[in-house]
Amino acid sequence: MTNGIRPARRESLHPSRILVLAALCVIPAAAQPAEKSPAPAASLTVSHQARSLQPGEVVLLTLHAPQPLRSAEAEAFGKTFPFFQEGDATVWAGLLGIDLEVAAGRREVRIRAVQEDGKTLATRYDLAVKSKQFPTRRIQVKQEYVTPPAEQLERIRMEAERVRAIFAAVTPQRFWSGVFLRPVPGAATSSFGSRSIVNGQPRSPHTGADFHAAEGTPVKAPNAGKVVLVSDLYFSGNTVILDHGQGLYSYFAHLSRFTVSEGEAISTGDLVGYAGATGRVTGPHLHWTLRLAEARVNPLSLLELFFELE
Repeated sequence: MTNGIRPARRESLHPSRILVLAALCVIPAAAQPAEKSPAPAASLTVSHQARSLQPGEVVLLTLHAPQPLRSAEAEAFGKTFPFFQEGDATVWAGLLGIDLEVAAGRREVRIRAVQEDGKTLATRYDLAVKSKQFPTRRIQVKQEYVTPPAEQLERIRMEAERVRAIFAAVTPQRFWSGVFLRPVPGAATSSFGSRSIVNGQPRSPHTGADFHAAEGTPVKAPNAGKVVLVSDLYFSGNTVILDHGQGLYSYFAHLSRFTVSEGEAISTGDLVGYAGATGRVTGPHLHWTLRLAEARVNPLSLLELFFELE
């Protein structure tokens, strides 16, 4: 396979193996001709890579077609995930997200592709999702972040709606390419998916990964994208959201300050702000949330699929 994508297999990845994804071109999806009937499933070959098939994981699907394609996409978990061309036009790849709440079981992925001659191909591929038990974390924060004052409730509601609308939008272009970098050099905790007990009260699961980062630590973009939010939010403090394209978003919380503006184009490694302790925190750190077609996925799973050679 070209451009550094290692041959896909059904088994989970071994952490010691390195996957390098070189710069990939983006081909916009063409209009789908309704009059075309899908060809037999045997026309397409599908394989996958993932560190595991469990809730919160990112899966890389690779599609081999008998003829050059002009578009491809997959439907899984009630969402649509676009594919991108990888090297030769007969080889395409796509990222799928297994949401934090997906139950164990065999899950069907429906794949549809359009050849350059307009012929439509379709096939199905099963992913055997395994269950995962997440730990419980107990933290103590200021009481105002457990029971917000009445005058803050409308602000909280509006901020939540704004963030939901951002994650629901799918930019057709793919801005990211190549490897994904850690946004800060500090070690990452395994807190993703933890069931949270805040000041003794149950709260929603922790949907991001926390990284050790002292106040003022530079926070860099893990890959290219567009800045779609720069704001001080009630719970997450100073927050930056990057749209990496095709439904993939990075959300950085608790920053001490920003260095970017909304609408700005960002390259891999660009500074987006500095780590801090704003919002609901127990101390300075970086919180990185990742969304893939709204699926809540662990940023560490993406880093293990695409990361830089030492």
